[in-house]
Amino acid sequence: MPIDLAAVSWLYVIVLALLVFVATLIGNLLAFHHRMMAAFLSALIFAGLFVFWSYYPHEQVPLPTSFTGQRTPVTVAVTPPVPAAPAAPAAPAKPRNPVTEIPTPATPAR
Repeated sequence: MPIDLAAVSWLYVIVLALLVFVATLIGNLLAFHHRMMAAFLSALIFAGLFVFWSYYPHEQVPLPTSFTGQRTPVTVAVTPPVPAAPAAPAAPAKPRNPVTEIPTPATPAR
């Protein structure tokens, strides 16, 4: 199987499934059993809930992003760029065609 099931954050999957369930339930209640309108409302409500859940700064409440439920700080090491060594001048490439001059045609006599 190409998916490593041990690496899946099941708590996060369950939370997203609950968000979809709630969005679908609200969409069906608002649409009065019109399927396309319910699907549209469900997608719209889920998008709003997902953006709120993923991007709103929840400083006090730890969100499930791993099995332990605790966030690990991400540190990024910034290294200064290494200056590139100057390249050695390259020898001019030989043309594939050995003829370097194009002869001009003679003017025709009148």
